[in-house]
Amino acid sequence: MPEAAVRESFLEQVVRETPNGERLKRCIQCGSCGGSCPSGAEMELTPRALFALIRAGDKERVLRANTMWKCVSCYFCTVRCPQEIPITDVMYALKRIAIREGLAVESDAPALAHTFSRYVDRYGRSFELGIASRYLLVHKPGTALRMGPTGLSMLRRGRLSLAPKRIRDLEGFQAIVARARELEREESA
Repeated sequence: MPEAAVRESFLEQVVRETPNGERLKRCIQCGSCGGSCPSGAEMELTPRALFALIRAGDKERVLRANTMWKCVSCYFCTVRCPQEIPITDVMYALKRIAIREGLAVESDAPALAHTFSRYVDRYGRSFELGIASRYLLVHKPGTALRMGPTGLSMLRRGRLSLAPKRIRDLEGFQAIVARARELEREESA
């Protein structure tokens, strides 16, 4: 496959998997996104650099970067972008692609996201104690021990629940999630 076709296919893949992703092609490399980002200092690549690499077809470098995992979804970059690129949504698309293609191995963020989504799937909402116990004990046991006193304090003050709580109409919520996943599979096939 010619190199130009490979480059175009990665850009097209990201565009296809991002709502209003077509706007990504309008990026003028102004850097407003990186300059606005509260997590910018922790990112290996700024969003601007990431978008340049997407255009260059450097898929592996993009998907192995920690940039999308450091995104806190504050949408500040999206609001400030003069081209109205849905930057936060691009980050979500890159996370999905990285997980699906097994390139998110350097970060433990996929494990946290997986633990979080498992509770949301099961109860319709997050369950902080469950996330902390499953994720931290498995992936960061030292951190779990250090956070123990904070967790106990939160329990005493009623800020942390011992048991998960289900939302009303959980079946309806699960049907919506199942349909969304079905649509995602159809679109990526």
